[in-house]
Amino acid sequence: MDSPAPVRILTVCTGNICRSPVAERLLQAGLNQVLPGGFVVASAGTRAMVGDPMQPISADIVSTFGGDPGNFAARQLTPKILRGVDLVLTMTSGHRGEVLQLDASLLKRTFTIREFARMLDVLDERAAASEGEPVPGTSDGGNPLAANHAFWRGLPARAAAVRHLSLPADSSENDIIDPYRRAPEVYRQMEDELAPAIVSILRHARLNAPVAGTRAGSV
Repeated sequence: MDSPAPVRILTVCTGNICRSPVAERLLQAGLNQVLPGGFVVASAGTRAMVGDPMQPISADIVSTFGGDPGNFAARQLTPKILRGVDLVLTMTSGHRGEVLQLDASLLKRTFTIREFARMLDVLDERAAASEGEPVPGTSDGGNPLAANHAFWRGLPARAAAVRHLSLPADSSENDIIDPYRRAPEVYRQMEDELAPAIVSILRHARLNAPVAGTRAGSV
């Protein structure tokens, strides 16, 4: 019997050397702790510096937060890379539009990473208020990997349903600043914008990590 497929997450920026690699490697490191083998996180760029490693300051940020910046090479975003992805997290609203130009079927599974994180914060607040009632439709049949995949396949729709409760005061708050060829201080701003979003996503994953014989979403 085939093993359940891991949840496939793609992070997207422009050059695929500054922002999306940081999101990729830190999400992968954190999700590996939540459920080993449950997630595969990758990244690509809409105008990628193909083959280049991530920028040194980005690599330092990844290392500082416990990720592995090694063996990275930038990739150009293509329809083939998007095929079969469960969730696309872009660094700006513009990147989201470029993803959808390549594959319009991803409309309901593509978000900027900051807006997605805010939606998950709303879902977590609601779950806390309801004493962690189980999310319907995520029975795992005793298989945590299958339950995890089912949970994350349904997550974009649940997140989008609370979008109206998580709108920012300014639409620019959906975007992560591009630090390429800019001062180290701009990389720190990128870190300050990106890190809270990653923390929110990892927190939601931990709160809803499936346990064999239970339902994903139970606590």
